[in-house]
Amino acid sequence: MDRYDQGIKTRRAVLGDAHVDRAEATMTDFDAPFQRMITEGAWGTLWSDDTISRRERSMLTLAILAATGNFEEIPMHVRATARTGATREDVMQAFLHVAVYAGVPRANHAIKLAKATFAEMETTDD
Repeated sequence: MDRYDQGIKTRRAVLGDAHVDRAEATMTDFDAPFQRMITEGAWGTLWSDDTISRRERSMLTLAILAATGNFEEIPMHVRATARTGATREDVMQAFLHVAVYAGVPRANHAIKLAKATFAEMETTDD
């Protein structure tokens, strides 16, 4: 299996078919190169590597997103915890690390986003 095909398989396993189907449906000629790169690199290489578990990767990803202020990606990766095995307690531990090492305001905002996303997850199947 090539890296793109492996990436699609892993991306679907982590983010769910509905998310990937929506992303593919909105893809244009303009962003197709970016979608291919992220599918091969992030999903086909990094997320497909079994050196660390998907649970651990999920926690690292959430912490890095929060620490770097990339908040728009947090809800997507919080939803992914339903498939990666990262618990709410795991997510909180990741954000506590962010608070100590990257700043309380970033952790606070990430926690706010996670709370809203977890509440949304309780009322929907997606």
